[in-house]
Amino acid sequence: MAAMNLNLPITTPVYIDGSKLRSLISYPSLLNHLQTTLPVISTKIESPIRHNHSVNQSSSLLLMPSWSQSDSFQYIGVKIVTTFPENSSRNFPGVHASYLLFDSLTGKPLSIMDGSELTHWRTSCVSGLASKYLSRNDVEVLVMIGAGSLAEYLIKAHLCVRPSLKRVIIWNRNGEKAVNLVKKLQDEGISGVGFEYGECLQEIVKVGDVISCATSSGNPIVKGVELKEGVHLDLVGSFTPLMRECDDEAIKRGKVFVDNEAALVEAGELVGAFSRGVIAKEEICGSLIDLITGKKNGRNGDNEITVFKSVGSAVVDIASAQLVYETYLEKNNF
Repeated sequence: MAAMNLNLPITTPVYIDGSKLRSLISYPSLLNHLQTTLPVISTKIESPIRHNHSVNQSSSLLLMPSWSQSDSFQYIGVKIVTTFPENSSRNFPGVHASYLLFDSLTGKPLSIMDGSELTHWRTSCVSGLASKYLSRNDVEVLVMIGAGSLAEYLIKAHLCVRPSLKRVIIWNRNGEKAVNLVKKLQDEGISGVGFEYGECLQEIVKVGDVISCATSSGNPIVKGVELKEGVHLDLVGSFTPLMRECDDEAIKRGKVFVDNEAALVEAGELVGAFSRGVIAKEEICGSLIDLITGKKNGRNGDNEITVFKSVGSAVVDIASAQLVYETYLEKNNF
């Protein structure tokens, strides 16, 4: 989406809640926007390493700022996030966020968005976009590990880029949450796809063509020895060196890509593998933008195991917020 004239007759910031945000974008629109926009703006956006502050032993406060000095992309954005993993035992969301968007020419506040909803969309679409380059064209079985608030978005993004998927198996430590998500997706009547609950993690990992993980685990859930040839492993959950969703064998067997360089110092799966000499940083095959631009090849054969590790980036946040805000302006005739 081309940059718009921001000198508009809006006197107060636009508030876009979760429901309104969902009405403004779709998986195809955001996937296409990220694919076309990220290579263009990535060199124009300043985005310091995310501030990660411990609030207590298990909870964190994250600040993710970004800004542009380009006339063609006049935005400043800041995402403020709290992560409280223990909220799962309270039957309450573990992540809360707000996104603030400003005009980089004047500093004028433009919008306040539901940051959790924005994060779910941008995170899932980053995984979906990576799968477009890294998973096989004929995948049929998606294994979703984790049934938290992000899981539904990840499933739908993967289904969008890989319509060959016919079977989705969901596993969660709390089996009831997985069963509830299965029922919710079944009730939506998504054509041509069967949703089911997987009770034995070891067995369902073995059949997955795409395995997506969105947990806060500190110990490996996916074991590399159980991965079948040709699988694509999508790791979303960890964002600190103490978090880890797969073991060293999975990293060793896979052709590993990351969403951005921050993953090399933040993701526990990679930081640990580097420190133990499993792989070197130089063996990471490339970034999402490398895949989009064709600078690096993705999958080279049907038997190759691919791994995509994402930790999130302020650049993707601001690009996603751009799409939401500018779509709002278009729909409201500004």
